[in-house]
Amino acid sequence: MTTVPSADPADRLPVPPLFDHLVDDTSLLAPRGEAPEVAAVVTRYLATREGRHGALLGQLVCPVSRLPALVKELARSRPARPVDVSLVVDTGLGAVPKALSTVFSRSNLLTPRAIETAAPVDVDAIWLERVAEFVPDDVVAVVEPCRPLGAEEDGVANWLDAVHRVAKHGCTPKLRCGGSRPSDVPSVADVDRFVRVVAEAGRGFVALGALPVVGAVTPDGGSRLGVLNLLVGAARALAHGAVTEALASTDGPALAHEARALSPSRVRAVRTLLPRCGAGPAPLPAAELSDLHLLG
Repeated sequence: MTTVPSADPADRLPVPPLFDHLVDDTSLLAPRGEAPEVAAVVTRYLATREGRHGALLGQLVCPVSRLPALVKELARSRPARPVDVSLVVDTGLGAVPKALSTVFSRSNLLTPRAIETAAPVDVDAIWLERVAEFVPDDVVAVVEPCRPLGAEEDGVANWLDAVHRVAKHGCTPKLRCGGSRPSDVPSVADVDRFVRVVAEAGRGFVALGALPVVGAVTPDGGSRLGVLNLLVGAARALAHGAVTEALASTDGPALAHEARALSPSRVRAVRTLLPRCGAGPAPLPAAELSDLHLLG
């Protein structure tokens, strides 16, 4: 049995609603040669969940192919309560029923919250209905339409049309903001349009990628999105404001000031639009958020 350290309840700090269970641990999505061992991820996740800023931590994101190892490690660790898990389909939709059966049979260890899968750019209602057949009503279906590699307007427009179809069908679109390839990082202009499309459809989206807290300019002159950029950008999209400027900003204090100024109703709307995102390289950026006076 693994002993998971836990903070004294008196030491645990409340997390503002804007950041409540926002940041997923996506460590297990790294390429096999780079991903940490499942045991290390589970130990860290459980310790973080019980730590001072545990309420900042969201779901543990796990590829279906690594689910058996995750279940084995959780059974050894014996968590005090089940872990919220999002399963990423990496072995085909046909593997989803067995994966869900495994999760539901170990309800003392895991609670399924989402099924995430990639989709072709020409995704249609028939394909989405097939996904719906595999996903229970109380589990969120997250769909990532394929984003074009180039910047041609026709390709971007087709991608955004697919995003709109996914949202209108009742699924949650996923935005890939980083990865092992340069093409995994979208332009600020594309993210602006993506966020507006989802907001206009009245749905939420999730953001995948090793997102820093605040964006930065990359060596090639591009922009790297941050968690705070996305939150402020979402707030501006809902208010029909200047989203691009928020997404491209590298001014952490200014973004933090704008985030702190959001009213409670606006915070709820923002978190409805962006309920979950990944972060990195640290799975929980509590120190960075604290430095910006965002965690109290």
